[in-house]
Amino acid sequence: MSLVEAIRRLKQRSAGLIRKRYGMTHFQWQEGYGAFSVSASKVREVSEYIFRQEEHHRQRTFQEEMRLFFRRYRVDFEEEEVWK
Repeated sequence: MSLVEAIRRLKQRSAGLIRKRYGMTHFQWQEGYGAFSVSASKVREVSEYIFRQEEHHRQRTFQEEMRLFFRRYRVDFEEEEVWK
């Protein structure tokens, strides 16, 4: 399965679940997505980050963190396109 198809299915099924479970009848995911690979040696570190994400984003917003990530890994991006 392609990454595009996997993301499409994930968004579709999770949106349905969120609408049903939480009564958020107008919920929908944003149009785009980002995908990044992770070294096997970093899986535990990334998992811990995800688990503590809410706490982490009290100190730095998601947008601030992504800007730093893009710059650190030399990812070209356009602000107006990334945050649609």
